Amino acid sequence: MGIGGISIWQLLIIALIIVLLFGTKKLRTLGSDLGGALKGFKSAIKDDDKEDGDEGKSPGHLTADKDENGANVSARTEKTQDK
Repeated sequence: MGIGGISIWQLLIIALIIVLLFGTKKLRTLGSDLGGALKGFKSAIKDDDKEDGDEGKSPGHLTADKDENGANVSARTEKTQDK
């Protein structure tokens, strides 16, 4: 018995039918697209974590929101609360 009551032979038959329906070129393209999407997602998560780590280092630092031309739209001071 394999995964959830499906034997290895049943999985091989299903894989063979999928290859016959879609072809190896389309499956290869699909796999590379999926891999690229996962790679992009992981790098975005790493970048987000890196930015989150930089924000907490200096209390009371000034942050500014910028529009598409690079002009400051608004500015606010972030302060940490003392315990």
